[in-house]
Amino acid sequence: MYNNFIKRLLDLVFSFVGLILLSPLFFIVFISLFFLNQGRPFFTQLRPGKKEKIFKIIKFRTMNNKTDSNGVLLSDSERLTSVGSFIRKTSLDEIPQLLNVLKGDMSLIGPRPLLPEYLQLYNDFQKQRHNIRPGITGWAQVNGRNAILWQEKFELDVYYVNNLSVRLDLRIIFLTIKKVFKSEGISQKGQATMEYFKGN
Repeated sequence: MYNNFIKRLLDLVFSFVGLILLSPLFFIVFISLFFLNQGRPFFTQLRPGKKEKIFKIIKFRTMNNKTDSNGVLLSDSERLTSVGSFIRKTSLDEIPQLLNVLKGDMSLIGPRPLLPEYLQLYNDFQKQRHNIRPGITGWAQVNGRNAILWQEKFELDVYYVNNLSVRLDLRIIFLTIKKVFKSEGISQKGQATMEYFKGN
């Protein structure tokens, strides 16, 4: 009952209230990025959700679109701006995803939605992460976030899917707040974010 009804109801209530409470901060970040990113404060990208249904995720833009001489995007570390780095460290870039939660694409808590091209690389165990809605934060995020290996991330994601409960969600919320204030696990060692998943 919690997963099928109560969790979704809580998502709607808290994401709506969250948008209202965070609206001043939302506006400040929006204006800052609007001028820094040539009128493009938001970053949208296709991601797979529940049952691998593709949706468009929305975040604040923390990287520019600079390319090399061949028109290929530069690495994440080269495109991450100083303001973007601060926004990422404080997790302010995640605020617009509350709109995804309201739409039903995401939940407040669940496995993070990754890139569509990863779908063909998952084994049967890893595919279980798509049995529920993806989340803004999750069990993997509070246990290392981007600083852990892919295999560890997937194991934590599947653990959450198979052990979803009110108690676990409350624990994740508490640990998420703690992680945000400590700015832990934002990037993998030697990376601006995390290296691409290349399969098993």
